[in-house]
Amino acid sequence: MNDRSKNDNLTRFIPTSRAEMDARGWQELDVLFVSGDAYVDHPAFGVPLLARWLESLGYRVGIVAQPDWRRADDFLVMGRPRLCVAISSGAMDSMVNHYTAARKKRRDDAYTPGGQSGARPNRAIIAYTAAVKGALKGVPVIIGGIEASLRRMAHYDYWSDQVRRSVLIDSKADLLVYGMGETALAEIVRHLDDGEPVSALNAIRGTAWVTNSPPADAVCLPDYEMVEQDVAAYAKAFALSEQMGQKTQAQAHGSRWVVVNPPTVALEEAQLDALYALPFARRPHFSYRQSIPAFEQIRWSVTSHRGCQGGCAFCAIARHQGRRVQSRSQSSVVEEVRQLSCDEDFRGTITDVGGPTANMYGIEVEDGGKCARCQRISCLFPQICSNLQVRNGRAARLLRRVREIKGVKHVFVASGVRYDLLEQQGDYLKGLLEHHVGGLLKVAPEALSDPLLKVMRKPAAQAFGRFVEAFRADSRRRGKRRGIVPYLMAGHPGSTLNDMIDTALFLKRYHLRVEQVQEFTPTPGTLATCMYHTGIDPFSGQSVEICRSEKQRRWQKALLLYHLPASRKPILEALRSCGREQDGAALFGGGRERSGAEPPDRKAPRHDRSPRRKKTLRPKRR
Repeated sequence: MNDRSKNDNLTRFIPTSRAEMDARGWQELDVLFVSGDAYVDHPAFGVPLLARWLESLGYRVGIVAQPDWRRADDFLVMGRPRLCVAISSGAMDSMVNHYTAARKKRRDDAYTPGGQSGARPNRAIIAYTAAVKGALKGVPVIIGGIEASLRRMAHYDYWSDQVRRSVLIDSKADLLVYGMGETALAEIVRHLDDGEPVSALNAIRGTAWVTNSPPADAVCLPDYEMVEQDVAAYAKAFALSEQMGQKTQAQAHGSRWVVVNPPTVALEEAQLDALYALPFARRPHFSYRQSIPAFEQIRWSVTSHRGCQGGCAFCAIARHQGRRVQSRSQSSVVEEVRQLSCDEDFRGTITDVGGPTANMYGIEVEDGGKCARCQRISCLFPQICSNLQVRNGRAARLLRRVREIKGVKHVFVASGVRYDLLEQQGDYLKGLLEHHVGGLLKVAPEALSDPLLKVMRKPAAQAFGRFVEAFRADSRRRGKRRGIVPYLMAGHPGSTLNDMIDTALFLKRYHLRVEQVQEFTPTPGTLATCMYHTGIDPFSGQSVEICRSEKQRRWQKALLLYHLPASRKPILEALRSCGREQDGAALFGGGRERSGAEPPDRKAPRHDRSPRRKKTLRPKRR
């Protein structure tokens, strides 16, 4: 590498070392970011996105990626920042990143060079904050990202099987930024730059702070000591927090109060476009010698929007990104694809254009005031809200423009679709099936038993059946061999053996097979985790059956994998345990069972098969 190329590398990325600061002529940083992920300068990764955003506002920022939390020197490589340190555990909660649903240690980490595990600590927010406060005494510490966001109040922690305090209390950080942090962090930094003390910053939307008494207008949730001991109080606190999400909330932790300000105002289209137009290198930092699996997964994909209106019980996206979908303009997405098409490594395939759910792009509400007053946690369940404009056609037009870009040969949709929305999005469905499905289309019904789907806040099984029929009819018409990848979950709250038997029978009737089943993992901040801990639906007050037995979980997984020889014995045990031995003939029989669906013809696969379900990375959804 010649001197010019070396200098280009030193200034192409956000500084991570003193040498990179010197190349820019900087003596000190304004803001130091600490991240549990490797540094990939790409808008799909939260810390680099926020760092580029502050850089665009004129601040000098640096990133310490995956520091050794046991070594103070790792946090001092660029000296003492002038304004603050901003800490994130990375794109995933560190405990989810480290452990399986069975609480077994994972052997890999997709956000680390070489996929190696062990580069970040357990409860990374707490560990990093302690290290920073020890190494950089007196510097304000701001915590954020998914781990801080979903642990902002007292929360059930699956890995310790207890209710833990707010991470703001346990970490002793000065402020917590929750949700998508661009506007909140920029406002914090501006106030600090104006000379205001961090202790005075208690009115910024999208933040949480600690005080000795709650604001007069705050909705007071049951306190930590109460929710720790009483599951009914925990359920009440969760329901209040969700239903009063636009108001200031407060929760006592002993003599102190955690105050959560209302969320930030959603970004408008032009603001979102500006974020994705920042000068990202779109590469891992030049110092890495091994590939980073998460980057390889999203390298040729494009984020078209953020937020989700689905409100699925097990999903934290709406609680973190917001229930309002925020979409980029078509021209912004098209320009990003054009940049990708000019990359010397690009081979003509865009692997995904989407967001948390691809066909939510462009969805807007007719009356914003009505949404602000609404207390529903899902805009789609139990039925699609009449205030949503789901037939707008923007998503179909976006895909059409992307596939017309010179140099783009294939455009796929890999981020999942809502089949209940597709019934009202004829243009999108037509374009999707004609141009954007390869051999397999990923769809996530999660279960196919209506009582369980109701607990999950998912559409009824009949809606998935109609989608399967439409997909296969289109494949036959086009003479294409294509299949559906149904993602399913075992062990979710409300999931019984009867639900899993009914789901297995549905799969059998529709000639569907899966090869891997996701096991429910209670993660902080979700409705399903609240139900798992309390056994109560916090909104209805009704009891919910919880699957805690390892044997029951094993039986549930076996039923969803009914076609595998190894599943036969546990399935027979499960059928006997609930008196449904007669269903064994339908599950194991070779004949075709009649149903509303036509059997696939000879040109289509005998069974729709799913590949092994890879660990969900989704760094681009933050």
